Amino acid sequence: MNYDLLFSFVIATSVLAISPGPDNIYVLMQSIVNGKKFGLATVAGLISGCLIHTSLVAFGVSAIIKENDSLFFIIKLFGALYLLYLAYKVFRAKAELSLTSGDIPKKSMTQLFKQGFIMNVLNPKVSIFFLAFFPGFLFNDSMSTVLQFYVLGLLFMSVSAFIFSTIAILAGSISEYIMQHKRTGLYLKWLQIIVFIGIAILIFTSKK
Repeated sequence: MNYDLLFSFVIATSVLAISPGPDNIYVLMQSIVNGKKFGLATVAGLISGCLIHTSLVAFGVSAIIKENDSLFFIIKLFGALYLLYLAYKVFRAKAELSLTSGDIPKKSMTQLFKQGFIMNVLNPKVSIFFLAFFPGFLFNDSMSTVLQFYVLGLLFMSVSAFIFSTIAILAGSISEYIMQHKRTGLYLKWLQIIVFIGIAILIFTSKK
């Protein structure tokens, strides 16, 4: 059991969950407009959707790892290149964080849960990200790869749920801080770039 690798996975997941993206910005805005409970309902929907993507990646990639070393190398190469591409996209994106809540319609908690779930499940980029992200963090030579993917998936969901829930609960304070500290977006941008590049290197150099 490689606990250092699991710890690195948790740290990387934490940084990516904190860094501005469509999901946490959506949670932040729903919490500001509708209230904390509605933000938490959105979080529950988004995180639930991750279980579907974890299952798809776990069973698909595990079979490939078991059957063919060359295909596993291709997956690692794809994962590293995809994460470098994400780092490049973050680099090209604006660092400023835009928080506008005027055009967000009010919805019930059930509607927000369903919307968060559907947003996640129907987004193929989540499965692609899991496919790129998880194989480099397989942590046990004797444990089933399917089980390891589920452990990683549940860790990813737990860490993301904690951070997203914190964003929902502290939405007002967070938005106020962002408005007062304009360079926050720039710091988070470069932190995200460093993490993407670091994970890309880790995945490419990892062994089966």
